[in-house]
Amino acid sequence: MPYAVYRVSNKAARESGHPIVGLLTVELHFPEAQSLKAKRMVVKSIQDRLRRKFNVSVAETGYLELWQRAELSVAAVSGARRVVESQLEAMTRDLEARFGAELVGTSFELIE
Repeated sequence: MPYAVYRVSNKAARESGHPIVGLLTVELHFPEAQSLKAKRMVVKSIQDRLRRKFNVSVAETGYLELWQRAELSVAAVSGARRVVESQLEAMTRDLEARFGAELVGTSFELIE
């Protein structure tokens, strides 16, 4: 079966080069959580909010079996570095504003 060839018609898209991937890692602590079910309800709410508001991919990547800890990884992709950086910074500000007491730390990296 022959493969399809797709051409990019947008000149800016052709000249933008390779994609930039931003990875935000968020560590949270939920002292009030008394079960995995309670923790996962809050984590799911955070994941849904980030997906809806910022159109990013979100996964729980750490502390899966601990009741009061969570690690989320968030991925954003764009053709422009400044777009990814501003999106990661906006997500960090949003999380700090909503979950300041629960937020243990954040870090982000860019993969070019």
